[in-house]
Amino acid sequence: MDSRVGVVLVSHSAALAAGLTELLAELGSGAVAVVPAAGTADGALGTSDELIVRALRAADGGAGVVLLPDLGSSVLTARAVLADQAREDLVLVDAPFVEGAVAAVVTASTGAGLAEVVAAAEAAREFRKF
Repeated sequence: MDSRVGVVLVSHSAALAAGLTELLAELGSGAVAVVPAAGTADGALGTSDELIVRALRAADGGAGVVLLPDLGSSVLTARAVLADQAREDLVLVDAPFVEGAVAAVVTASTGAGLAEVVAAAEAAREFRKF
């Protein structure tokens, strides 16, 4: 299997991230590594740098990884982790959590590169529901 861009879902809620991961597995036909980094290590609501690091390793197939945060402090935690990584192929994306993740996974499933996956996730901000 060729290398595809991976996706990490940085969420305060393990349940929220698990549900979105389930949806994305269907949409990406299992071709894209989607890994939640959700809640704290002890299962509470919150974010965890340790869980993000683990998720990055699990999602990294060699083509880069996009991180999609849900709310405010998940951005701060993800930024702190990325500051320690010093890699340009790990990208924190400013996009709606669900719509951005869907766009990222669908695009990554086509074999698109990191820049294209990031652009698709960011463009999700403009999607209208009706």
